[in-house]
Amino acid sequence: MQQRILGRQGLTVSEIGYGAMGTAFGYGPSEDTASITAIRRAHELGVTHFDTAEMYGWGEGEKLLGHALAPIRDEVTIATKFGLTPTFAPNSRPEHIREVVENSLRNLNVDVIDVLYQHGPDPSVPIEDVVGVMKEFVDAGKVRYLGLSNTDAESIRRAHAVHPISVLQHEYSIFAHDSEQFFPVLEELGIGLVAYSPLARGFLSGAVKPRDHYDAGDIRQMIPWWAPENFDQNLSIVNQLTKLAESKGVTLSQLALAWLLAKKDYIVPIPGSRSPERVAQNIAAADLELTADDLARIAEIAPDGGIGGRGM
Repeated sequence: MQQRILGRQGLTVSEIGYGAMGTAFGYGPSEDTASITAIRRAHELGVTHFDTAEMYGWGEGEKLLGHALAPIRDEVTIATKFGLTPTFAPNSRPEHIREVVENSLRNLNVDVIDVLYQHGPDPSVPIEDVVGVMKEFVDAGKVRYLGLSNTDAESIRRAHAVHPISVLQHEYSIFAHDSEQFFPVLEELGIGLVAYSPLARGFLSGAVKPRDHYDAGDIRQMIPWWAPENFDQNLSIVNQLTKLAESKGVTLSQLALAWLLAKKDYIVPIPGSRSPERVAQNIAAADLELTADDLARIAEIAPDGGIGGRGM
């Protein structure tokens, strides 16, 4: 698989990464053995970048990913995040950051975290103070690169002035276009974009079902794309995209991932799956090149993304 450069500090990763949220959080019960198999299969097929967070199982997701990658640690980059509490309240106080990062190092069983993100803004702590603490870990050799997630352009600029930011992580897919507002600042400062939920939390997976088919703890129960008043319209978008994919001899998920790769050369999507077969299918999208006509047709089908928004 080809590599992409994120930022100007040297971070180089596979053009498709692996998002490990679903191995421990968000999409119903998980099975560790299957998840580990899927993670290792992703690496066998060329994936070198793996993403997790403290929030994904409150340490359990990090432990699982660290165990899965232990035999190949030197061949991959691992990203994790801090900044939330179990009630999903923000907490980026300096003492909390230090505690969480040290815990993450232990959970992952690594000496250094390749990419450390603030998971989301904390209105009570200036971003300069947050990045100042993150920089401490870079200076100590415990973190290599810094990133921000779910933030705004002003915070990116302020953070970058304290220490170079290599990557922004934000939701981006054919259904969610919010990330495009960041392109100017990312290009000005030379920052990469890691696109999470690149398959619209499953809406672009080729296997979407109405919300009553999902477990009560599944986050899709709370996302407006699945609301009864929006579902049929979004399903119509999916059906049109599926026809386009089939005309090219590929799956819907491959079309959706190839769309992201075609948007900018500094974008790396991180689809996640607990199925080795699905992992292989997703990674094959790296070999798909979309034409200008394909991109125009996708823009015609989903000019503003999915109906109803992505917020929970």
